[in-house]
Amino acid sequence: YFSPILLRTFCERLPGISVSMGVANRQELLRALAGNAVDMAIMGRPPEDEDLMAEPFLDNPLVIVAPPDHPLGKRKSVPLARLAEEVFLMREQGSGTRNAMERFFSHHDIDITTSIEIAGAEALKQGVQAGLGLALISRDAVELEVTSGRLVELKVPNLPIHRHWYLVHRASKRLSPSARAFKAFILDEAAGLLGRSVSKV
Repeated sequence: YFSPILLRTFCERLPGISVSMGVANRQELLRALAGNAVDMAIMGRPPEDEDLMAEPFLDNPLVIVAPPDHPLGKRKSVPLARLAEEVFLMREQGSGTRNAMERFFSHHDIDITTSIEIAGAEALKQGVQAGLGLALISRDAVELEVTSGRLVELKVPNLPIHRHWYLVHRASKRLSPSARAFKAFILDEAAGLLGRSVSKV
């Protein structure tokens, strides 16, 4: 959601560099990195792997959203236990957001018994807007919908889940001059260009 803004600035500065961007879930990104199909990836919570170099460059809070007419949307605080009564839309297997959601509910001993699996963040947002259920999702992914009133962020104790966006590449990979320039740009300037922060890991 923020990558196109960063890519535009980078390409304006270095117009001779060709950039290709794709979108994939966590498992697909890791396969692409392992197979040397991409120079680098932007992802949340990379695995602890000696052959991966991962550097945080932006905060990535995860929040729970609901349609604007949902009864919980107007509450000043939603008890964690109350969430067990709700239907949750979940990302597909292999999604980092789904992994974070499962860890969060397990850590707080909340058993989500009713869920619907939906592939992709865009479909997930549409499902919440249509009233199919609630969802845990990156705040970056729903910023426009929350600002425009199409979704509401629920006020839940222990949320948001504080995570980071990471720039990841194989530690053994010899980055081209173009890739090194992009890496330096992201690590040094991304947070400032987006008016955001990166907290210490």
